[in-house]
Amino acid sequence: MKSLPESLRPFDARMLDVGDGHWIYVEEVGHKGGRPVVFLHGGPGSGSQYLHRTLFDPARDHVFLFDQRGAGRSHPYLSRAANTTAHLIADIEIIRRHFGISKWLVVGGSWGSTLALAYAERHPQHVAGLVLRAVFLGTGQEIEWAFRDGPRIFRPELFASFRDLLPEPERSDPLSAYLARLSDPDPNIHGPAAHIWFAYERALSEIAPKSVALAGEPRDGARLPPTPIIEAHYIRNGFFLRPGEILANADKLRGIPGWIVQGRYDLLCPPANAYALAEVWSDAHLQILDRAGHAMTETGVMEAMRLAISECGT
Repeated sequence: MKSLPESLRPFDARMLDVGDGHWIYVEEVGHKGGRPVVFLHGGPGSGSQYLHRTLFDPARDHVFLFDQRGAGRSHPYLSRAANTTAHLIADIEIIRRHFGISKWLVVGGSWGSTLALAYAERHPQHVAGLVLRAVFLGTGQEIEWAFRDGPRIFRPELFASFRDLLPEPERSDPLSAYLARLSDPDPNIHGPAAHIWFAYERALSEIAPKSVALAGEPRDGARLPPTPIIEAHYIRNGFFLRPGEILANADKLRGIPGWIVQGRYDLLCPPANAYALAEVWSDAHLQILDRAGHAMTETGVMEAMRLAISECGT
């Protein structure tokens, strides 16, 4: 891990009891009492990372980063019980009220953009602005594109490897097969599937990934990647959203300023999503980066996000 300047290290961190047996980890970074900002990580299940802190101006922003239910440093780890979009929205409100915030800037990418939009549509009066990266609208069609149809077209050899690591009878519908395996309580079933899914998704997130190797068996001592387990839970339940809910409720975003940062060659969350959102949300500024894929570390993405965060609502 790279060392961060003192100004980007948390000046406070705590565990909040949000009910249902869940405790969520919340940290504060930047200028206490400054412009309030909440950051929503992706996945679902990936947890907040040290790199996320670098998006913000520590002299201006009072940033709240937290690990969603079942993710990162929150407890119980990898729990899918009482873990739905509605629960996560309620958790954001618990954090806001706990710290006495009236309105805040909401920042999120990929699944974090979905959660940010769902939260803003439920609680627009508490949202000063939205900065979104790699828009995902939480639909089944997007999942089929991201993990099946898109790779078949643009990364056919990667898709073939993903499919062929399954037993022959499961290869006709690899997406359903992996989701079933990731949901199996037996670690001998969900463990190998999680390692394959994680490597597959990571390779799809970059225009030029350093590695596209998918291994059927994890290396000895390799830690179970958490994101696939929670992600499968949300995918199998339609992200706990009604079909088309985000776009259907976009009128509730009226008056909320927003920036959308989108990689043109994002295979996981393609630009059509961001464009469709911007068409129904007139207060949003859409920026498409012509040399970027999905990951936040792709060319120009972090710089564009920093600018958007700086400018949004000013």
